[in-house]
Amino acid sequence: MAETVEVLVEGGRATPGQPLGPALGPLGVNIPKIVGEINNKTKAFNGMKVPVKIIIDSKTKDFEIKVGTPPTTSLITKELGVEKGSGSAKAVKVGDLSMEQAIRIAQMKGDSLMGKDLKRQVLEVVGTCTSMGVTIEGQDSKAVRADILAGKFDQHFA
Repeated sequence: MAETVEVLVEGGRATPGQPLGPALGPLGVNIPKIVGEINNKTKAFNGMKVPVKIIIDSKTKDFEIKVGTPPTTSLITKELGVEKGSGSAKAVKVGDLSMEQAIRIAQMKGDSLMGKDLKRQVLEVVGTCTSMGVTIEGQDSKAVRADILAGKFDQHFA
């Protein structure tokens, strides 16, 4: 039977200490090997808390690591270097995201977004920017959304 351990670790900086060591120790697995694999899989999320699920076969001690992604809002604030989104998104803008940054965030989120292709996934990121008070390419995010739908950024999605 498989044992599952779910933890929240800092991207690329997991250690054999808390919270992994105490959770994995009683299972008799190679903790340094698991920590190394977690760090390798989470290095793109450096400085952010990342949900990680470790599935361990209790007989063979083989393991599988599934890495979740931080919320889109966390990725946007990290990309912009701000603490949080605007409390008044229409009136106060907290930052400006480039189209390349929006694409990078959509790629980080990958399958956890509902969009069937990169263009639709970027539209989801743009929608989050709207509620956070973030402009894109110096424009209101709603205008950028219309431009994406009109095909003005299609060269970025090829």
